[in-house]
Amino acid sequence: MYKRLITLFGPYTPYENKNLRCVIISSLLRIDISCIFSGWVCYHAHHSLCMYVWCRFLNHAALVTQGDTNPDGSIKKPWNLCTLQQVEDLKTLIRISPIWSTGILLHTPIATQMSLVVLQALAMDRHLGPRYQIPAGTTMIFVTISTCLSLASIDRFLIPTFHKLTRTSPTLLRRIGIGHVLTISSMALSALVESKRLAAARTHNLTGNSIVPMSVFWMVPQLLVVGVGEAFMFPGQVMFYYQEFPKSIKSTAAAMVAVIIGIAFYLGTAIVDLIRKTTGWLPDGINDGRMDNVYWVLTIAGLVNFGYFLVCSWMYKYQHDENKEVISSNSF
Repeated sequence: MYKRLITLFGPYTPYENKNLRCVIISSLLRIDISCIFSGWVCYHAHHSLCMYVWCRFLNHAALVTQGDTNPDGSIKKPWNLCTLQQVEDLKTLIRISPIWSTGILLHTPIATQMSLVVLQALAMDRHLGPRYQIPAGTTMIFVTISTCLSLASIDRFLIPTFHKLTRTSPTLLRRIGIGHVLTISSMALSALVESKRLAAARTHNLTGNSIVPMSVFWMVPQLLVVGVGEAFMFPGQVMFYYQEFPKSIKSTAAAMVAVIIGIAFYLGTAIVDLIRKTTGWLPDGINDGRMDNVYWVLTIAGLVNFGYFLVCSWMYKYQHDENKEVISSNSF
């Protein structure tokens, strides 16, 4: 077993990406190799390999055969032999990937909502007093305000209170789950508010993008709810990846969330384009469409994704017992 724990790169640099690809190729090339471990090697294998029984075939990438190493102990052919650290890094990414994938459809409704809310605000009464009119693009500020206030409340009040009552702290996956529920609730509220706005438009025979006599502040509750959801899920996701990643690649844990957000925005744009091409829900004049149906589609997609998240969370096993998140109130 080749064991050389020297790590200079993260998993998403070109160098480490090559190393992770090497693990897959090497394990496939060596899948027919069997080996009887000595007691010393079995000890190290027990602590780092056997905890991933379901992908044990990857262990073949670290099995040393004759001619794999140079006299100084270095690897002769990187595509034929990998270090134990590289194997473990790949296994960790594989284990976390199902939960990571649930974050894509978690953030996609939020990304879509950010665009649709501005269109709704342009067709609503945005006056604050007799003279001042709120810019339509600033409506998302309520999400930011809600997130900031919720982060402080969760950190200083909710988590300490929960700990005092139950003598435990909510797990990170549970916090992410709360974010799922609140995001779904926000999409449902958005659908109801848009239904009310369309009803007001039809009552006054308004078409196109005419301003409906309905205050833009009707959208504040849905934005506040999604802000609270972000306060639960964003710290929960970052802390979860940072906690579960091996030490050699912990610096890339925050990048996992950034990648999710990037994919979600692209996917949200694709969904809007698809809806515009296949339905009449999003015409150029939103008073003539059915934007509420778009929100209901996002709600249903969120419910399906939440079910998938529950299954992934139920099946997921933390790497170590001490990682089951006994987290103090100053964790955020």
